Amino acid sequence: MLPGGWRPAPGASNEKRNILNTNDMSAIQSTLLELPLPSPEPRPRLVDVPEAVPGVYEEITRLREALSHSTNHRIVTARELIRSRDHVRVERLATTVEPLDRLLGGGLTKGKLVEITARRSTGRFSLVLASLAAVTSTGDAAAVIDLGDHLDPESAAHAGADLSRLLWVRPESTRDAVVAAEMVIATGFPLVVLDLGLRFRGRRVYDAAWVRLARAAEEHDAALLVTSPFPVSGTAADSLVAMDESRPKWQGRGRTPRILVGLTSRMTVEKQRGAAPGGRGEMGVSSSNSIKGVWNAEC
Repeated sequence: MLPGGWRPAPGASNEKRNILNTNDMSAIQSTLLELPLPSPEPRPRLVDVPEAVPGVYEEITRLREALSHSTNHRIVTARELIRSRDHVRVERLATTVEPLDRLLGGGLTKGKLVEITARRSTGRFSLVLASLAAVTSTGDAAAVIDLGDHLDPESAAHAGADLSRLLWVRPESTRDAVVAAEMVIATGFPLVVLDLGLRFRGRRVYDAAWVRLARAAEEHDAALLVTSPFPVSGTAADSLVAMDESRPKWQGRGRTPRILVGLTSRMTVEKQRGAAPGGRGEMGVSSSNSIKGVWNAEC
């Protein structure tokens, strides 16, 4: 048996069965090359519905008229279904960090996975605190899966977070963090933050786990924010924002002693589904722990 549970056809010869059951990749490749390739099927021509089936709209109209009012609205054509999805209202949760909200089109999209990648001392967790404060201050609940053990309740309260509406989970491994995030999403939290810290603990999770996590967020209409030192969610992410290393901001000129008043970090949209990447914004964290930023639409 090959990896992935693949078995040779029942009618295959014993010689080919023995070759396919070995771990010799060269033998497997040579055997697969000998197998006949299926003939390519002609690509179907896309035609309009009236051309493919004459009178289809008239038949659908008659069918709707024959059914009751509570049932006929459930019958839709594929074209009507596509149009209805194009007009679906997108709900976003603002993070109150203006550069990030502008880059994401207004905030964290509910039902989507947004990933922010950044190294140490870039203000990444400050974005987490701002997002938690923005949601809990309006009366909604939020959850943070804190694998890096970065959350300080006093700092979160100082940032404006309502601790009575905040669930704090402290897993011990990356796998436990992903499992915990999926369980929390299923309970109905509007915002779930998964912070992976500065390094992975335990084994890395498979890409399928991130796809499953993104589908759970979509099913339960939850905004999922993943923060990590490097990209991990792959194709499951709806948006990917990368933060550069922070730069110090000094106050003072000439011979007067300079005072460190904050840090600045540039954010770049590496991926955004449905839009062109490349937007940039600059975020600054002052010494008073307040976040300010300037957004630039650069490509």
